[in-house]
Amino acid sequence: MNNLQPYLAENEGRFLDELFSLIRIPSISAEPKHHADMLLCAERWREMLLAAGADHAEVMPSDGNPLVFAEKHVSNEAQTVLIYGHYDVMPVAPIELWKSQPFEPEVRDGRIYARGADDDKGQSFIQLKAFEYLVKQDLLKHNVKFIIEGEEEIGSPSLNAFLKKHRDLLKCDVILVSDTSMLSADLPSLTTGLRGLAYWEVEVTGPNRDLHSGHFGGAVANPINVLCEMLAKVVDADGRIAVPHFYDDVEDLSDAERQMIASIPFDEEKYKKAIEVDELRGEKGYSTIERNACRPSFDVCGIWGGHTGEGSKTVLPSKAYAKISTRLVPHQRHEVISKLMADYLRSIAPKCVKVKVTPMHGGEGYVCPIDLPAYRAAELGFTEAFGKRPLAVRRGGSIPIISDFERELGVKTVLMGFGLESNAIHSPNENFPLDMLHRGIAAVVGFHQHFDALK
Repeated sequence: MNNLQPYLAENEGRFLDELFSLIRIPSISAEPKHHADMLLCAERWREMLLAAGADHAEVMPSDGNPLVFAEKHVSNEAQTVLIYGHYDVMPVAPIELWKSQPFEPEVRDGRIYARGADDDKGQSFIQLKAFEYLVKQDLLKHNVKFIIEGEEEIGSPSLNAFLKKHRDLLKCDVILVSDTSMLSADLPSLTTGLRGLAYWEVEVTGPNRDLHSGHFGGAVANPINVLCEMLAKVVDADGRIAVPHFYDDVEDLSDAERQMIASIPFDEEKYKKAIEVDELRGEKGYSTIERNACRPSFDVCGIWGGHTGEGSKTVLPSKAYAKISTRLVPHQRHEVISKLMADYLRSIAPKCVKVKVTPMHGGEGYVCPIDLPAYRAAELGFTEAFGKRPLAVRRGGSIPIISDFERELGVKTVLMGFGLESNAIHSPNENFPLDMLHRGIAAVVGFHQHFDALK
């Protein structure tokens, strides 16, 4: 990699211009009004993949937003690495909390501020530029494929069918993904496990119309009150999810695994300070890292109903709504959990309301074995780029498609993520450090160079 740093320095301006051209496209998959932007972003990825050295690249249709496929063929005898990323981003609300325009990238204090700067345009860009360097320097010794999708932030609803239809096209020996985070800038880490996800929308209906709270309050059930009561019964006083049979497939942590987790450097006071909370809360009997990475969790992601505008309106609403989710651990199947949660909520609903539970997206958890040769290649790439061996850690987030990859393509995925908690993904003022962009490229270049030697 003797030529890498000069190459990065020489091309830094061009790299930022290209990354910013992606970021400026508001490719928000959750909002149908951005359909044209999804097409535009996919096309921009196609152009950049070709410019980076792909033999061919195309925008391919799916049941939803299009995907971008690209390939660089080196040899029929060589192994193949499939690189996955996503071009869709989260909505930007609340817009008033952004310090700059979310789709006009701005560099401040060594960080790029914009929606998608990290998740996942910035991190996928790292993969693109590592690939470009290897091609331009004639260092690539194996085949590389790219699949960049546009629905990850809404659960990748179209990708599984795409995998089934294009198994031969996507055939590979390992999958490489940059869409996760590290413990900190000083503690490089490789993600070896992800939690699964199940998601629902709950609708509670009381009277057939909004009522005057003075005329009816105290006599008719308020759906918002009832919804809050129901949600409060999902988690017990010990932080355990109260849904019957929820933990049937949850594997207990072994003493050895708990000892390994306990050895991970973690400053709980610094953690609390970063998010400005005075106290943490979670399942009794487990550490913060265990709760976040290895245990299931339940959250209300949104709740609404009645009057939420300016001023006052003394109304007893007809309906109340919530969006809720659980993070799942390996062996928990999201289809099973989805039914258990829906059945439970309906069972605890009082007769004064009607409850509708609509399952939304979900996915399974994932574990990567640390003795996998490709994992070792990633480990060596990290060590060279960051000056220390990365820790192997499970992370609390979900990428549901990773388990689909294993099931449909029969290969493992290595998660080389370069995000930090301070990058504020899914939040206002999402950002990505410029130096992490450079170190990330170096680590991925190292992966590719070690991959062939460790096969």
